[in-house]
Order: sequence, then C-alpha cells, then structure tokens
Amino acid sequence: MSDCIFCMIKDHQINSTVLYEDDICIAILDLSQATKGHTLVISKAHYDSVLEADNDALGHMIVIAKTLANQIKENLNANGINILTNAKEAAGQTITHLHFHIIPRYDQNDGFDPKFTDHQGQWDLEEIKNEILK
Repeated sequence: MSDCIFCMIKDHQINSTVLYEDDICIAILDLSQATKGHTLVISKAHYDSVLEADNDALGHMIVIAKTLANQIKENLNANGINILTNAKEAAGQTITHLHFHIIPRYDQNDGFDPKFTDHQGQWDLEEIKNEILK
C-alpha cells in the first residue's frame, strides 16, 4: 500500500531508527516515545491488524517482540514492559498496518497509563461465553 506510512518505513522510503530487521518484520524506535525506548515491531507484509495477520508471521513477530523487550528492559533498566497491539479504530488503532508496541515501564508515574476499568458484576459471564462460542 503506497500511502501506508509503515509500508514506506519497511521499504526504507522513510528514515527510521532500526533496531532489528529480517524478511518478516522490522523493529524501529517510535518517534513519539511514550516512554524511553518505545519500540514498534512492524510486519513487512501489509496486514491491517492482528486480526487479519498470517499466523506464522504473527508468531515470528511476537518472538522478536519478546527478544527486544528483554533487551530493552535489561539495557535501559526498565522495571517492566507493556507489549500491545490495537485492532481497529475503536481499540485505538491509528495506523492500519500490523504492529506491536514495546513500551518500557520505569514506574507507575512514567507517563503511560494503560488502565483497565473494573466492571465486575456488570455482565453475566456465562451469557457472554455463550454469545462468543455460538
């Protein structure tokens, strides 16, 4: 896709700070740096999101994400790591191309806030299970 920024990055049409590259993915430092060391692992093939991705490519990418996350955690002295991906606009996906974020965490006040709201008791879990598995 010629107008996809991640396709342009993986084709080296746009300069980026590359940490890793192979035939399946490229890992770059995110320009926005949510925290120091924020890295993107981007698929070389264009998949809109994790929901459409080839399983083999997806498996390879998560192993690369894990490897880089451990290296980032160790070498930048992070206390934790978030590895995440968003699928579709409603989930916060802003670039329609499969990518994983590796976000080093230094403490709970480092500026990144992935909070989950507790809705315990709001829905019947058995009903939800039945809807999903129908």
